Amino acid sequence: MDEVWDLVVVGGGPAGAAAALRAAQLRPQGRVLLLDKADFPRDKACGDGIAAHGREELALLGLPDLISDYRPTPRLSVVSPGGARVSARVARPNHVVPRKVFDARLVEAARDRGVEVRRHRVRALTVRDGLVVLDGGIVARAVVGADGANSVVRRLVGLAPAPDRHTAIAVRGYADVPADDDVQYIAMQKDGWPAYAWSFPVGDGTANVGFGMLLPRLRATGLPGREVLHGRLAELLPHLPARDLRAHHLPLSPGRPVPGAGRVMLAGDAAALINPLTGEGIYYALLSGRLAGEAAVEAPADPLRAYRSRLRGALGRHLRTTDVLARAAQSPGFIDAAVATAARRQEVFDLIVDVGLGAGTVPLPLALAVARRWLANGLRGG
Repeated sequence: MDEVWDLVVVGGGPAGAAAALRAAQLRPQGRVLLLDKADFPRDKACGDGIAAHGREELALLGLPDLISDYRPTPRLSVVSPGGARVSARVARPNHVVPRKVFDARLVEAARDRGVEVRRHRVRALTVRDGLVVLDGGIVARAVVGADGANSVVRRLVGLAPAPDRHTAIAVRGYADVPADDDVQYIAMQKDGWPAYAWSFPVGDGTANVGFGMLLPRLRATGLPGREVLHGRLAELLPHLPARDLRAHHLPLSPGRPVPGAGRVMLAGDAAALINPLTGEGIYYALLSGRLAGEAAVEAPADPLRAYRSRLRGALGRHLRTTDVLARAAQSPGFIDAAVATAARRQEVFDLIVDVGLGAGTVPLPLALAVARRWLANGLRGG
């Protein structure tokens, strides 16, 4: 009989590392294996933003100081598609940590906790005697697929990827900024909306910069994707020439993600857990990974059922909220109204941040306030 692992995690990004860390945290004597096709540290195209909600997840994993050496960014400035502006201090500062650093720290923390880490590319998955078998020789009681937007695990269990209408594509690079720059900046573009550029200062004289838009809108331009993405980034952030540009896909949440099949749970990008309003995914990755690790340890008879229930409890209302808002946001006028309202009311600004970067929902009175402004702008032709 092959050696049986209590949990095998495929993918060493935030979702996979969180799953492995949580399982080892709850059952130190358990046998947890973390597989990734790359060695760490390795780069990963991403916005690098870690909101306060993500730091809360790190604390739950027993890693409250993992990124404490990075300077927080206390302010956020947003320009809407129609030119409405808001710039304010966020209720809780965000951090920007390059994924080459962040992911490597998480993997090392998992290794320190007793998780075995191997470089391995998964190619096959079968079920035998109620156990999951990877590549014929890695046997697990439960598997977490956290291998990203192009998840091999998701394909091997027969689940479809996110449809094009729920997929964005972005390009990310780095640019030099003043060392004291502490404002995260988002500039939205009406042409091809939804589309926006960003500049997120790391705190070391560089900023993560990028531009993203929905895949169907990109294709509709009829131009090479690289030309569009690089060109619009330069257009919206002309003062920040970018280097090390890399493109990546973002499978956006459809509101009710499919979290796995059989004894296989999907977490993070592999489960299309990316905020459809902002493209934020690190918080979802840490949260879903933690919940998957908990389910594997605490509900070994049926981990997927437990995981589905916990994920619904943690994110269900929020994901339904972002799904509805993403539909409304197809109209740039809705975003103009939201940003204009946020510029006048701090509680609306705070709510937008919580919905876009965390697990917030929208109270009816605030939704009505944005809707009234949206309607008024429409009647004025604005």
